[in-house]
Amino acid sequence: MFKYFLSLIMTTGLLQDLSAQEDKFQWLEEVEGQRALDFVNQQNKLSAEKLMKLPSYQPVYEKSLEILNSTDKIAYPSILGKHVYNFWKDKDHVRGIWRRCLLSDYVAGKPSWETLIDIDQLSQQDNEKWVFKQANGLHPTYDRFLVHLSKGGGDAIVVKEFDVTKKQFVDNGYFVPEAKGGADFLDMNTVVVSSDFGAGTMTSSGYPRQTRIWKRGTALKDAQLIYEIASTDIGAWGGTMQDGDKRYTYINQWLTTFSSNKVFWIDGKITVLDIPQDTDFRGILSKQAIVQLRSDWTVDGKKYVTGSLLSLDFPALLKGQKKVSVILVPDASSSISDVSITKNFLLVNTLTNVTGQLHAYSFNNGTWQSKKVPVPELGTVSVDAVDEASDQYFFTFANFITPPTLYAANSATASIQKVKSLPAYFDASKYEVKQYKAKSKDGTMVPYFVVASKQVKTDGSNPTLIYAYGGFEISQTPSYISVYGTGWLDKGGIYVLANIRGGGEFGPQWHQQGLLEKRQNVFDDFYAVAEDLIAKKLTSPKHLGIYGGSNGGLLVGVAFTQRPDLYNAVVCAVPLLDMYRYNKLLAGASWMGEYGNPDKPEDWAFIQKYSPYQNVKPGVKYPEVFFYTSTKDDRVHPGHARKMAAKMIDMGYPVLYYENTEGGHAGSSTNEQRAKLNGMMFSYLLEKLK
Repeated sequence: MFKYFLSLIMTTGLLQDLSAQEDKFQWLEEVEGQRALDFVNQQNKLSAEKLMKLPSYQPVYEKSLEILNSTDKIAYPSILGKHVYNFWKDKDHVRGIWRRCLLSDYVAGKPSWETLIDIDQLSQQDNEKWVFKQANGLHPTYDRFLVHLSKGGGDAIVVKEFDVTKKQFVDNGYFVPEAKGGADFLDMNTVVVSSDFGAGTMTSSGYPRQTRIWKRGTALKDAQLIYEIASTDIGAWGGTMQDGDKRYTYINQWLTTFSSNKVFWIDGKITVLDIPQDTDFRGILSKQAIVQLRSDWTVDGKKYVTGSLLSLDFPALLKGQKKVSVILVPDASSSISDVSITKNFLLVNTLTNVTGQLHAYSFNNGTWQSKKVPVPELGTVSVDAVDEASDQYFFTFANFITPPTLYAANSATASIQKVKSLPAYFDASKYEVKQYKAKSKDGTMVPYFVVASKQVKTDGSNPTLIYAYGGFEISQTPSYISVYGTGWLDKGGIYVLANIRGGGEFGPQWHQQGLLEKRQNVFDDFYAVAEDLIAKKLTSPKHLGIYGGSNGGLLVGVAFTQRPDLYNAVVCAVPLLDMYRYNKLLAGASWMGEYGNPDKPEDWAFIQKYSPYQNVKPGVKYPEVFFYTSTKDDRVHPGHARKMAAKMIDMGYPVLYYENTEGGHAGSSTNEQRAKLNGMMFSYLLEKLK
């Protein structure tokens, strides 16, 4: 890359502005354009025929579908009133069923499920490929729900009112047309809604500008406007927040990717909380507002450091007063991964060297007291559901080779009981997990996990796959790799999870070291892990593959354009790739806090150094890349993957491209679609890295 730019300097006397390159494939951004779809169909046919003919495809596809459709899966719960709610897919319910059972029966391990909505039947009835997104219930009776449904799996949703007693949608009930918004009940006859209310009511990122209060029996367009934001903000979403018997109407006004105003509508008045805009607002417990800091904050001369979990007296905060209590300050090897609230307890998930712990906090006599929950060690702990009316909750423990186990717990009684474990889908006794650290270009030590056979050879011949994400403060933690176990480990492969900067594994600072002009740190971390694996002779470039999706798709796109010498296979899923136009495509403008604004010369100066679409060039020995995306992805535009594939094909490079016609940003809507993608991906990797 350096020699390439040096030659430009020598011939022109200045660095070329990559934005000036002609984009002759911009027509592929027309999502449903016939010419674009013709390209998609042609590439789908070529790629599917090639990959599905490989000998490993059918066994991987069948095993993957068996795992995804297994009736032994854990039915993960949501606690609402006396019931547990669950969304379930299997071979008989391709698009899934939304169902419920009594909480007491669920805890006893004897759930008697009652189907509320059959999405397959609904799709057939409406002649629409519905995808269930969520359902917001009417507190505290939960006899009515606002069901959020997507057409084909995109982020845009339709909201329909549902009566769980009658098991039917309510005639002339609440209905919100398709938009990237949402709605929640305030009471039986009042809803808070953020949506597309007509011309000028959506932001440049495609999200709602307005939050309104909608009374039953009135038109949506006549709903009372309570809050409106600028069109250049990301979006505003209204909802509700519970503290004991008190329920609040809450609006989150996202200003940038990592900053927002926390707004409450109380007694007909708007109050914007006087706290830093980059603070995470986690909820309210015992009249304490729970916040986590993304930057240092000084209050009354006292400094509270980045990453700290604090509480503030909420009634006082509404009046502009700041009475701060410290809950937890993570150390250099730790971070807070999640916070959940029951009726009387705060549940805090932490990571220490990327393995999970769980603590329960209570606020008594003006101070926070904690107890460590005795969860299994050396894995990931996730709180799956909490009961806001009691201190009952559910959590799951898993690691790479240990199937997930769901536990029922109660903070008030400190009780824990096992509810259900996922069956083992592969023989874990053959494998072991090790954690290493690689030294990045600037000296930062970057941890990564290796899952490999206990008899692994260090001769550089092992097919190895690195997965990473590296963005948006999202931590990558150990999880049970069921499909990878059968489709990769059992085929002789090594699986690697890299905890590179940009994520949240070590708190906000770990993320901030990969932001904006520091983005190259993320890529350098990734290369350091690859080079460390090669130095350990666990693999070699011929046998090394990489995989990433969304922001991770950008990561691997940069990786194969900057360091094509390191890899022989690349799976680039639902990716960002054209970083010159990303902010003009779908939700792209909402991520400028992460990447920068390419329309500003000072930002484009660092973005153009890595943007894959602008930096791919002829005459380089790139690995054959497998791109996949979805036509219905209304978050990351499918044009990114389409244009990159087309440009590389035009340059004479062999690529594989597959675009599912539905599925949204997840890439698939059904288990069969997911199994097909798994079959193609692992067949590609096994063929390339053998």
